[in-house]
Amino acid sequence: LLTTLCLGGCLAKPVAASDKPGAPADSYAEARREMVARQLKLRGISHAKVLEAMGRVPRHEFVPLMLRSAAYADRPLPIGLGQTISQPFIVAFMTEAVSPRRTDKCLEIGTGSGYQAAVLAELCGRTWSIEYLPELAAEAKARLRRLGYGEERLALRSGDGYVGWPEAQPFDVVVVTAAPEMVPQPLLDQLAVGGRLVIPVGSRGGVQALERWTRIGAGNAPDAFSRERLLDVR
Repeated sequence: LLTTLCLGGCLAKPVAASDKPGAPADSYAEARREMVARQLKLRGISHAKVLEAMGRVPRHEFVPLMLRSAAYADRPLPIGLGQTISQPFIVAFMTEAVSPRRTDKCLEIGTGSGYQAAVLAELCGRTWSIEYLPELAAEAKARLRRLGYGEERLALRSGDGYVGWPEAQPFDVVVVTAAPEMVPQPLLDQLAVGGRLVIPVGSRGGVQALERWTRIGAGNAPDAFSRERLLDVR
């Protein structure tokens, strides 16, 4: 199974005539239910809280207006500046892989449009999210605040995600939505004992391995972490 995670230039069908600016979110409620039932449950996503969050977050708000008719299709979509919003299945899969709890502190690397950050904010005690591109970070912040994700639930900044968010550590959950060639050591350092990190790892332009790292002990010795390969992604 090869799942597309961060591939730019994806095409979508033209916007439907009914997709007008200011359309109420409820007009997409059935599309969200279909997404959860057909794309997520049928492909093995079973975490009840993750499914509920995916059914609540209005994905159409996180894609360009001209692509809203494709917002709930199981495909990545371009969001500008050469970046994409990942397909719903991979967002749900990565979220389920780290099993966020209401008491958890969660870190996301790669805010993008803000969709994954919103899903985490629905599940975590508090979420921190970092975006490398300042313009994208500003757009995501405005969008997330408009949708009701305040600073007390979701902290946002523009910066280098490689270094994590040291002043807020340790984190119970770390979700990385960009693919480095190796796991950044600062992110492992900032993982709490029992904490889970999910990240695609591999060479740029090729196939990456989606990995889950779990801290099982203190320190940075090899036996302080367990490592699992979950899925091939691009």
